[in-house]
Amino acid sequence: MDISSLLTSAGINIAICIVLVSLYSILRKQPANYCVYFGRMLSNGRVKRHDPRWYERFAPSPSWLVKAWETTEDEMLAAAGLDAVVFIRMVICSIRIFSIVAVVCIAFVLPVNYYGQKRAHKEVHLESLGIFTIENLNQRSRWLWVHCLSLYIISSAACALLYFEYKNIAKRRLAHITGSASKQSHFTVLIRAIPQSPDQSYSETVSKYFTNYYAPSYVSHLMVYRDGFIHRLMNETERMCQAIKHVSPDLSCNPSLKSCALCGPAATNSFQILSDETDSVKGVELGELNLSTTEEERPVAFVFFKSRYDALVVSEVLQTPNPMLWVADLAPEPHDVHWRNLRIPYRQLWMRRIATLVGAIAFMFVFLFPVAFVQGLTQLQTLSKNFPFLRDLLNRRFMRQVITGYLPSVILVLFFYAVPPLMMYFSTLEGCVSRSLRKKSACIKILYFTIWNVFFVNILSGSVIRQLSVLSSVRDVPAQLAKVVPAQVGFFMTYCFTSGWAGLACEIMQPIGLIWNLIAKVIVKNKEDSYETLRFPYHTEIPRLLLFGLLGFTNSVIAPLILPFLLIYFFFAYLIYKNQIINVYITKYESGGQYWPVFHNTTIFSLILSQIIALGFFGLKLSTVASGFTIPLILLTLLFSEYCRQRFAPIFKKYPAEILIAMDRADEMTGKMEEIHNNLKAAYSQIPTCSEESSKAGCTSPCSDQELPDSEQLKPEKENHKADYIWAFQRSKSGHDLEVKSCPSASPNRYSPAFAEIYKRT
Repeated sequence: MDISSLLTSAGINIAICIVLVSLYSILRKQPANYCVYFGRMLSNGRVKRHDPRWYERFAPSPSWLVKAWETTEDEMLAAAGLDAVVFIRMVICSIRIFSIVAVVCIAFVLPVNYYGQKRAHKEVHLESLGIFTIENLNQRSRWLWVHCLSLYIISSAACALLYFEYKNIAKRRLAHITGSASKQSHFTVLIRAIPQSPDQSYSETVSKYFTNYYAPSYVSHLMVYRDGFIHRLMNETERMCQAIKHVSPDLSCNPSLKSCALCGPAATNSFQILSDETDSVKGVELGELNLSTTEEERPVAFVFFKSRYDALVVSEVLQTPNPMLWVADLAPEPHDVHWRNLRIPYRQLWMRRIATLVGAIAFMFVFLFPVAFVQGLTQLQTLSKNFPFLRDLLNRRFMRQVITGYLPSVILVLFFYAVPPLMMYFSTLEGCVSRSLRKKSACIKILYFTIWNVFFVNILSGSVIRQLSVLSSVRDVPAQLAKVVPAQVGFFMTYCFTSGWAGLACEIMQPIGLIWNLIAKVIVKNKEDSYETLRFPYHTEIPRLLLFGLLGFTNSVIAPLILPFLLIYFFFAYLIYKNQIINVYITKYESGGQYWPVFHNTTIFSLILSQIIALGFFGLKLSTVASGFTIPLILLTLLFSEYCRQRFAPIFKKYPAEILIAMDRADEMTGKMEEIHNNLKAAYSQIPTCSEESSKAGCTSPCSDQELPDSEQLKPEKENHKADYIWAFQRSKSGHDLEVKSCPSASPNRYSPAFAEIYKRT
């Protein structure tokens, strides 16, 4: 590939980025799109809807960039959790590493590569990319020491920055554990593979077992029930909520139920809130299902203990001589539980893992065909030979530049859209009991898949198409990689433009959410703001970030021309991801920073791979001195990786007993322990409360268009007198714990006297 094709691809992608970012800065100001670009803030009720002046709404502005830049890590930690901060730290660490790499390689390696051979150079845009790579050096060149020294500087800087970041993230994780003092998961153990007894139910078996062996620390337990039973209850509840929601406000308010507390004796179509539990439906309690039969129970239970240390000990100890029975693990957070996977028998999990591994490997081999097709597009001679009817088209300069420089990366990116859903499906089939664990498993699968197909399969298929020598033995790996990697530098750059730059522009534009919102507003005629709160796609963005890190390391001393483009991507990613985390994505569950070891280990792998490729080049150039100095560098990097694994990795896998015991003692001294014990069953209830599911099920009160403002949200607004009146009224009526919304046709005269006074004054 020549420089002109590369510039064509860069120009197309830059134009796409400018158009999409400009459209975003305009569309985000339109009130109809608030639910697309401010979903997290709307879900928290912390955004004030105001319509800017008409001329401001249709003018692009960089205000969102300033806001994203000024947002601190503490603000992100409070708003989005530790995982979001860890992800941003990944981007920052990449910026710092590749800033050093770019300065060293652009200043020293690139000039050495360009002037490696005595030749008459053309204009820059007419040069081939091979002129800027290490291939342009002669054998036994005395300038190879520059590449070896640069490799040492890059490796030292990367290891130092990784160490300090790992240390910082480890401290943040310990602070996260200490700061989550009231987390119910610290007191809860998930028990699976409960043995079945013909004489008693699963619940009785659990109670008898833990009363017998853990009597001093055992509190209670909560059984998990079949999905069909729970879904039947949930579906009936949802149908009732939908029926209530769609009650026509035009109906006459004939008395059908008792009047509410605020509306007085007047007849309305409001519903009575029964305060006496004896009048409510029997058979189902919050936190526990009292069934007349035990057929709905599953051999899975949440067992609660008196202290965090007791739960930790139970989760780490083998319960019986048979490891396939009474399997204990620390329970995930209530919002993090993947209830559907709890029904999977424990003895099937190992078979499911093998099946998903085989399926993922099979899909990787199937994906060889589109990758080989993409590589065929990058070869002009191969295209002209295999497709004679394209010769006239390929003779046109601009079309040749588009087909070889832009089209292959676009096709590969489009094929990759099928990968995340499939890998998430494989991770679900594995039986992960938590959503965060499922997303992390999908992240690792996508990472392996991306590195294998984008890097290794591309260079191997390219070598086959060019009829270069293929791998014959393991000893030839460095030399073979050194031969084929420089030939793919052009494709890696165009992939950075398409998947990196344009991918970030599409991320901030949110095209799927925008189209869905347009359909809801224009076609379906939905007048309400029906927005879907999204979760941050760590399983797709972390592999993309790490892939570009691998491309940067492996091409640093070989073809450093890619480094400025990667730096632009990392800076662009820093601003866009911060904006999305602040405004769009909501955090309901997190892993507690467990993505950082994935980033650290992959970065070390990329660094070692770059050293191996450099070793192969030094061997091809017959530089024994450079090769001799590179081997100790590889060994030192492996030792550093092992030290970090021993020093920091256990913090991300287990909880320190010292911290948990200190937290237990502090709660016992302050008297919070009893309150935590009382909330355990309600937290892990399989039937969520209406407040948790109302946004998904549409469980809103009738006549929702006329509902009262939420005084909890309006209280801090000192200038809002309406909120002050409602707040004072609710506090004066402390006996009424529930707010009741009245029918829109009801007049102020039909309210109770206290509320009528507030209505008049507002």
